[in-house]
Amino acid sequence: MVIDSILLRGFRNYADARADFDRGINVISGRNAQGKTNLLEALFVLCAGRSFRARSDRELMGFDAQETLLRAEGLSGDREKRAELILRRGRRREMLVNDVKMKTAQAFSGSFAAVLFCPEDLNLIKGGASERRRLMDLCIGQLRPRYAELLRAFTKACESKTRLLKDAAQDASLLPLLEEYNEHLIRLSAGLISYRAAFIEKLAPLCADIHAEFSGGERLAVRYATVKTIEDPRMPAAELIAPLAEHQARHFEAELASGLVLTGAHKDDLEIEIDGANARTFASQGQTRTAALSLKLAELELHRRSLGEYPLLLLDDVLSELDEKRQDFILNRIGGGQVFITCCEDEKVARRTGGRVLTVENGTIS
Repeated sequence: MVIDSILLRGFRNYADARADFDRGINVISGRNAQGKTNLLEALFVLCAGRSFRARSDRELMGFDAQETLLRAEGLSGDREKRAELILRRGRRREMLVNDVKMKTAQAFSGSFAAVLFCPEDLNLIKGGASERRRLMDLCIGQLRPRYAELLRAFTKACESKTRLLKDAAQDASLLPLLEEYNEHLIRLSAGLISYRAAFIEKLAPLCADIHAEFSGGERLAVRYATVKTIEDPRMPAAELIAPLAEHQARHFEAELASGLVLTGAHKDDLEIEIDGANARTFASQGQTRTAALSLKLAELELHRRSLGEYPLLLLDDVLSELDEKRQDFILNRIGGGQVFITCCEDEKVARRTGGRVLTVENGTIS
């Protein structure tokens, strides 16, 4: 899977830019705030159908742009692919694959796939549960398009229920409507939990093997944690509904009192241990970074096994955050697929990787 070229018009700080890529390693160099991360974001959007940092399409459009175009051309599954995303103010986005309109972001995201590794991912171990849910959401959403659809529906329902909880505390006539939301959220949660449990079951052994090699034998354990009434999240989604309903019933009064949604897939987390100790509490900085790297490299390998080919690997200024040992470990494991690495100074990175250098300056690529 490779992207040979990209065209950006009215996207972020790119008024009109085009770049041709090497099918191996591409080093994207430039000073801060020139558009390096924006270029990686465009690649990710064309792969996943969504941004990894924007909440809405409006944020992707240039300040004065009335229309935004992102277009990528390359190979996926040995077939030529062209993915296009068109944004217009006040109108719905338009998505095309090989000139055929896609009705949903899920259909659009099947053209290309990408694994992103950014400095925030180094906080996967010590950070909050939302960081680890984000890891699952970004990866599963590309491998299983139905998951992304479920997640969007769940997020929307959660927001609606939160507003309703605040109103129902003052108006008891709204309680029947709240019960309907509870049933809807339970079913959506069951679907998400089933996907996440299956994903972690495959990811965990890959993480353990990579981490053991990286650390010289340390044991890394990654377990999926969801609501306590579910004994085995790997059960079929239909069998998760009853324990989720039990958890909801236990917390219903607390939800009314607090105005917060206290049960559901938005509370999920990953439990991570190194040599039997809770990594979030006891791991050193070096151990947490090694564990985070292991998670991301395992994600890359899981993509390869699921797709039958390597996805794009997007490294957003990660190498500058790592010592030389960890840099070498990453650089020695990223061969085989197309890689994009952003950095402020390309000379050392380019020399170590043998990659092609593209320079970004004020929204232009050379």
